[in-house]
Amino acid sequence: MADQIEVKNVSFEYTVDSGRVLAIKDINFSVRNSEFLCLLGPSGCGKTTILNILAGLLHPTSGEIRIGDAPLDSNRQNRGVVFQDFAQLFPWRTARHNVEFGLEMRKVDKATREKTALEFLRLVGLEKFADVFPHQLSGGMQQRVAIARSLAYNPQVLLMDEPFAALDAMTRDDMQQLLTDVWQKTKKTIVYITHNVSEAVFLGDKVIVLNAHPGTIKAELTVDLPRPRDPLSERFVATQREITGQLRSH
Repeated sequence: MADQIEVKNVSFEYTVDSGRVLAIKDINFSVRNSEFLCLLGPSGCGKTTILNILAGLLHPTSGEIRIGDAPLDSNRQNRGVVFQDFAQLFPWRTARHNVEFGLEMRKVDKATREKTALEFLRLVGLEKFADVFPHQLSGGMQQRVAIARSLAYNPQVLLMDEPFAALDAMTRDDMQQLLTDVWQKTKKTIVYITHNVSEAVFLGDKVIVLNAHPGTIKAELTVDLPRPRDPLSERFVATQREITGQLRSH
């Protein structure tokens, strides 16, 4: 199976009043086609910086990134992004019109847009809420719309920055299961940012643990657990303990 994403020797510096700060240093990893990668680490370890670079929102100070066989900047439409903030949806658009947005930008005809939007709202269980505005939806429902919008224009890669962190525990569990189901149906390559070890073990095929100040890769672990995953199973707990040990060791 071919690599979908290759990150080679990527570093990023930003400028503050006192000078230059190295946020991430010599980051190297690859993500295979249809693989689910979780980037895990404490606050300030550079997780969001890496995701923003992959999304094309930041440019690395050094290093190279390729998606598919092409340089990162050659096609920005091959990536979908879901953020933590519920405000990522357009408040003046219904759920369906939010999902249609990327298709509009690609000049897709109206009938195809409507059909595609409803298809992806159905995928996330919200087809009955197609004509509802974001402020009328719960936080979890808004994140479902955001996922549907990111998938509707068929990107190669889905980038997710702690999308469930602001949700209550029960809704977060439901959303993790929903995302697993959607990923298995769509076969997308996913890079997922989290600081939650249990979430990383539940979702990921592979987990990369990051050090902070500057952000460097500490460990890369394969999550060799069958799906669907049981968070109460001995193997799940053992994997969680192993990853927690990597986070705590110096």
